[in-house]
Amino acid sequence: MEDNQSKRIAASELILNPDGSIYHLNLKPEDLATTVIVVGDPDRVDLVSDYFDTIDLKAFHREFKTHTGTYRGKRISVLSTGIGTDNIDIVFNELDALVNIDFESRTVKETHTPLDIIRIGTSGALQPEIAVDSMLVSELAMGFDTLLHFYGNTTFLDTEVSEAFMKHTQWSVQKSHPYVVHADTDLLTKFASENIQNGFTTTNVGFYGPQGRVLRLALQDPFLNDKIASFNYKGRKITNLEMETAGIYGMSKLLGHRAISLNAILANRPNGQFSSKPKEAIHKLVQHTLDVLVS
Repeated sequence: MEDNQSKRIAASELILNPDGSIYHLNLKPEDLATTVIVVGDPDRVDLVSDYFDTIDLKAFHREFKTHTGTYRGKRISVLSTGIGTDNIDIVFNELDALVNIDFESRTVKETHTPLDIIRIGTSGALQPEIAVDSMLVSELAMGFDTLLHFYGNTTFLDTEVSEAFMKHTQWSVQKSHPYVVHADTDLLTKFASENIQNGFTTTNVGFYGPQGRVLRLALQDPFLNDKIASFNYKGRKITNLEMETAGIYGMSKLLGHRAISLNAILANRPNGQFSSKPKEAIHKLVQHTLDVLVS
């Protein structure tokens, strides 16, 4: 991050609503807890906050729904991001602005406030041995999108892994250069459990073609999923695919926050399986997440 604390941020860059809330999220600084659970689906916000002991705030604008409340005495916000890393760019910049920019003076605060951001999401497994309805924490993530390439100061990217991956898959030059980001080590340790497996996650730019699904359209590389699944970097295989984690990890590192991505495995792609009880799997992951946060 550049040292621009004294610079006043223009109205066109930091967009505030007439009530003083941040443009897309429709939140004011006092509305946000420093522990934030992010989910994709707005309906899943209610699923998480149903576990709260109190709900002190509800906000909803477009696909961005937020509930802030308490669980066993801990203040937590749960927020929907919608699908994809383009939304992650919006959400994470505005979450950071809520805690690290003074809206009155439009300047960066002298003291940085870090957030703990926990993704609760669903995912599909790429390895046959990963059971449907199991839980997985993303130890690292590879993004197939372009988001991180628009920002500077990305020396934290693991270029050795991405270069080996592109060579292994004969990656098309017409696709974005993959990037690899590791999870926050403290949160990874905190969420370590015999009930949750560590994984290497790919973040895709779409649900159909980019994830190898064929309805009516042919794929540029029909064998890409097989190549991804067979990639092995120093004993580490890619375990699952979804659409937000790499962006979450990258934006968190850029902005000085801590992030972890937890996945309910609802599908196993090589086995052609999909969960018969997806709601139960998601509830299990939500309960696990909240219990770890207050442990």
